[in-house]
Amino acid sequence: MKREFLVRSAWAMALVAGLGLPLASHAEDEAPDALIKRLSVDVLDTIKGDKAIRAGDSARVVALVDSRIMPNVNFQRMTASAVGPAWRQATPEQQKRLQDEFKILLVRTYAGALAQVSDQTIAMKPLRAAPEDKEVIVRSEVRGSGDPIQLDYRLEKTPGVGAGWKIYNLNVLGVWLVETYKSQFAQEINAKGLDGLIASLAERNKANAKKG
Repeated sequence: MKREFLVRSAWAMALVAGLGLPLASHAEDEAPDALIKRLSVDVLDTIKGDKAIRAGDSARVVALVDSRIMPNVNFQRMTASAVGPAWRQATPEQQKRLQDEFKILLVRTYAGALAQVSDQTIAMKPLRAAPEDKEVIVRSEVRGSGDPIQLDYRLEKTPGVGAGWKIYNLNVLGVWLVETYKSQFAQEINAKGLDGLIASLAERNKANAKKG
């Protein structure tokens, strides 16, 4: 079940990568489900044509995340939610280390699974949101030769420069990604504190790097 969850989560990471593609000038006013649909199709086509990503090239995936995902995801909110209440007690340096190590963990975990992309297409579910809503859930389904994969996204609308919708959580197989890591991180923090969590993440990342 855990491996299946991680593989399915890779789809979400792959599709989120599309959010780094150039946006039209109307992106600020574009509906969140329309945004996810348009960019998901673009990124699926990109991955299908990139043999390095499909082969699980971690360096290639890191570059993809840095250039496309991070500018369009509220990763600070994602990390803070995963760390939980202890985030507020963390120093700026600890917060930076947590974000850096958490990003590497996600990228390394999902790099190999991106090779699963083949004949899939994306289908959107009806959006249940009011025009004035600042946070929404966009529901989608990836369809291919296997069972359909349900992917839900939590997005928030950000104001000011670069205004638009940003993702801050993903739901795969009925489980929200942030909540999955939150339970793991809480155990580490209770046992070893924030520095212990950082050290544990760094060690896991080093081990994953040696594997691939």
